[in-house]
Amino acid sequence: MYLLASSAIIFSFTRLALAACPDYSDYSQEYHAPFSSGAYNLSDQRPAPACRTFNSSDINNVVARFESVITDPDLYRLFQNSYPNTVDTAVKYKGVSNTTGEELTFLITGDINAMWLRDSANQMQSYLPLLNASSSLDSIASLYRGVINLQARYILIDPYCNSFQPPAESGLSPAVNGAASDDDVVPPYSNQSVFECKYELDSLAAFLEVSSNYYNATNDIGFFRKYQWVSAVKAVMGVAEAMMTPTYAANGSVNNSPYTFTRETTRASETLENDGLGNPVQGGTGLIRAAFRPSDDATIYQFLIPSNMMFSRYLSSAALIMSQIGNETELASNMTNLAASLRNAISAYGIVNTTNYGSIYAYEVDGYGSQNLMDDANIPSLLAAPFFGYLDQDDSTYQNTRRKLLSADNPYFMRGPVINAIGGAHDGPGYGWPMASIVRILTSNDEAEITSTLKEIVSSTDGLGLIHESINTFNQSDWTRQWFSWANGLFGQMILDLEDRMPQVLKQSYQPNNSTYS
Repeated sequence: MYLLASSAIIFSFTRLALAACPDYSDYSQEYHAPFSSGAYNLSDQRPAPACRTFNSSDINNVVARFESVITDPDLYRLFQNSYPNTVDTAVKYKGVSNTTGEELTFLITGDINAMWLRDSANQMQSYLPLLNASSSLDSIASLYRGVINLQARYILIDPYCNSFQPPAESGLSPAVNGAASDDDVVPPYSNQSVFECKYELDSLAAFLEVSSNYYNATNDIGFFRKYQWVSAVKAVMGVAEAMMTPTYAANGSVNNSPYTFTRETTRASETLENDGLGNPVQGGTGLIRAAFRPSDDATIYQFLIPSNMMFSRYLSSAALIMSQIGNETELASNMTNLAASLRNAISAYGIVNTTNYGSIYAYEVDGYGSQNLMDDANIPSLLAAPFFGYLDQDDSTYQNTRRKLLSADNPYFMRGPVINAIGGAHDGPGYGWPMASIVRILTSNDEAEITSTLKEIVSSTDGLGLIHESINTFNQSDWTRQWFSWANGLFGQMILDLEDRMPQVLKQSYQPNNSTYS
């Protein structure tokens, strides 16, 4: 009881201290000395220590150590700002529930005061290399447990929703989402607990991902036997089964869809066709429908292949946890079987033959023969399939797909003098996403490709020294989202990966025209 009370008192004092700090939404759009000594003169964007939302000595030590690992001052400044961005700015609440004893971490996406299942899982993944078993409330392990517990709670509130309001324990008021105020969603939800309810298969996969990452790093099976993790996985399995429902029954009648979504909007990507049903899908494919992409844009064809890939991959690893729980062997077996059947379905329906590239993965299909041959910047993407562990990087079909995705034959591969990267419908033509450039590096063994891509990232922050959501490929001063913690953490994760497998890249200069440092 003393621990619970102490946690609440500590958080109350922390909140009072943070109230006196500048709003990072504004701070991240301003330039702060000291500036980096390279030609890009990048701003310092870390809040003062007293204004950081969670102080981790492990993360700070990594940031300090890399000053001698990275030679280029602008590349180091970008790492220095970006890698700790989630703990510096996005831990809106961390505490222990007085009623359940659960550790809870409310992790906002950045400039939007809500917690996305997908974003929060990926924000934590950035710190996976530093994760080890610890019972301390000040540890990275505690942050992970808090995210997993809160995600489990959210899934039990509504497993079809993608982003959520602060937990009651936080004392924080629900955020207003004006865009969603008139949404017509089945099943209905409460905006006191849900921020937005776009059903995205990858959101459920993200819960399995963050769970698997924590278990694999800590072997803490006892944690998964507590609280609501097993119940949340059962809810995930229920949605997966329900969303295999095809549009039409065997007799031609229209099936009742478990999920529908309509929104009054001028953007086609913000609502679903056919009065919220989405475009028709064929029965018997073995694939799971996704109403929305990881970009929060509506799917064109609901069998979204990257999301099915990610769900299969992490359902399989989460089944290993479930098998250790005790008395859940049947559920673990069902999870393993579904993961395997999804792989078979992806191979049967998700691979198409093309004239110029041979066999490649489609981005979306409908089971009727319609195919959407493209990629989107957000993870899970086709480009990221080796990154999230669905297949090997040297897989021939993946390599064929990769060649197409990183070419003008991908309608959303954005090109220009500033950055050349995959974008998407979310920000539209002409805007490349640094996230996709980071994934390109993470899925390449070509040093020339890695260094040229890294140089574009370093040179395109508009001097702010943060990873933006997207950038106009012809104007680096035209960008979206000044505070996007997931992408910043992913950049830092990529730098740690490069130290392991290609450290010489971090010793190179990324200055323009071979200029020297000041």
